[in-house]
Amino acid sequence: MSKLLQFIFLIFFSQSIFCQSLAPEITSWMVNITGVTGYNGFSANIQKVQYSAGSVYVSCSGIPGYPIGLWPDGNPSTPLVQNYIFKIPRTQQVKSIPKRKTSLGQIGVLKNGVPIYNALDARSYNNQGKWNQNAVVVEAKGFDAALGHPAPGGKYHHHQNPKSLYISDSTKHSSILGYSFDGYPIYGPYGYKNTDGTGGITRITSSYKYRSITTRTTLPDGTVLSTSEYGPVVSTTYPLGYYMEDFEYSAGYGLLDEYNGRTAKTPEYPNGIYAYYVTINSDGSSAYPFIIGPSYYGVIEVENLGAGRATINEPTTEYWPTSNVDKKLIPTKIILHQNYPNPFNPKTVIRFGLPNESNVRITIFNSLGQLVEEVVNERLNASFYEVNWIAQNHPTGLYFYKIEAVDIAKPNNKLTQTKKMMLVK
Repeated sequence: MSKLLQFIFLIFFSQSIFCQSLAPEITSWMVNITGVTGYNGFSANIQKVQYSAGSVYVSCSGIPGYPIGLWPDGNPSTPLVQNYIFKIPRTQQVKSIPKRKTSLGQIGVLKNGVPIYNALDARSYNNQGKWNQNAVVVEAKGFDAALGHPAPGGKYHHHQNPKSLYISDSTKHSSILGYSFDGYPIYGPYGYKNTDGTGGITRITSSYKYRSITTRTTLPDGTVLSTSEYGPVVSTTYPLGYYMEDFEYSAGYGLLDEYNGRTAKTPEYPNGIYAYYVTINSDGSSAYPFIIGPSYYGVIEVENLGAGRATINEPTTEYWPTSNVDKKLIPTKIILHQNYPNPFNPKTVIRFGLPNESNVRITIFNSLGQLVEEVVNERLNASFYEVNWIAQNHPTGLYFYKIEAVDIAKPNNKLTQTKKMMLVK
């Protein structure tokens, strides 16, 4: 029983903590408490949120709960579980000039654990790095209906408006859609017209616009290029907007700054905060620079780059949604979640839920069907539970965990289910 934690008991034991008003960077995440799965049956959205005084740690699969695929251009990659642990600073720091440019790969994370990328697609004209391709235009045929696609290694992501994540409503201030790696929130496309919260609701517009060019001989900052560095002339093959350098920032052209953000009051931050906004055109199409601008406004947490697996080396408190406790923390049926992380080394967590008092047995088998360990065998009350399995004494390989659960009050309500997990040392 020492391995088994009952979530609802933990929540009531820590009631004094949860009664406090937790900050939006802790509570805005879509924690998967009902076993939601996404693409290929992978566990979706956020698996765990932990926080300290200075940071929020978001463990997620990188798989959204909304439908994704197919990718019309025959993208050879396929989404895979990434086991991200993103570290979001709770105290933001404004970066001095020069600002840090956003890099290839993830630059922020949506509230469902899916990363966002900048506008680049990693290619440039003649590979010179002068005229850099706009992924939203060049790869337009490669996005699914949710406007996302997988990168090599199975990293599903969005370069632009994650329209399947939220319901767009032009009459209300958009909700928080995620956080940048500098700790500032990312909002949807609608907000208060004035930064003091007045003026009604409006579409929050980008201050980038197309340059008035027909040839590509200069950069937006006025740099005159040598003949060998010229880009292709503007044409139907290479239309305006094909390259990032086809845009220029014009202060006051829209409501946002060159980082695609502004400081303003929002419903979650009534005293005001700097925030980025998803930008769209009047017809709903994506507007450059789409989410975060070419550079970050603040100082970023660099552990989020690359593999996106930050190290947690400080005491933390786990956040678990507590609104409507009786409804949200008691499942309507017996459920078994996919273990997380997966693959793992050497520890993984198995979560399951019971609607009523039940007899529960959870066992682990190796690929030969041999019993490795019995981790649960007892009568448990209605709640969500988690059990840790530490496999440091077992070899690398494929394992299976099996639940056998029978509802005491309703014996016909039972579940026998087996799921796969991979230990990689």
